[in-house]
Amino acid sequence: MRNMTGNLQPPLSNVQMELLKLYARGVSDETLLELKKVMAKFFLDRLRKEADQVWEEKGYSDEFFKQSNRDA
Repeated sequence: MRNMTGNLQPPLSNVQMELLKLYARGVSDETLLELKKVMAKFFLDRLRKEADQVWEEKGYSDEFFKQSNRDA
C-alpha cells in the first residue's frame, strides 16, 4: 500500500485494526473518555513496571537519589 507521497506504507497494526472497529461502531463521548482513561492507566502501569525493573537492575535506592539531589 502506498501513501499520498508514493512511499510504501506498512499494513495497519493490530491495535489500529481494533480501534477502527470501535470507530465503525461509534461510541459516546463518555465511553471514549473512559477508553482513554483505561489506555492511559494501562500504559502508565507498564511504564512503572519497566522503571521498577531498571531501578532494581541499577541497584538504585531512595538514598542514592537523595544524595544526588544534595550534590547537584
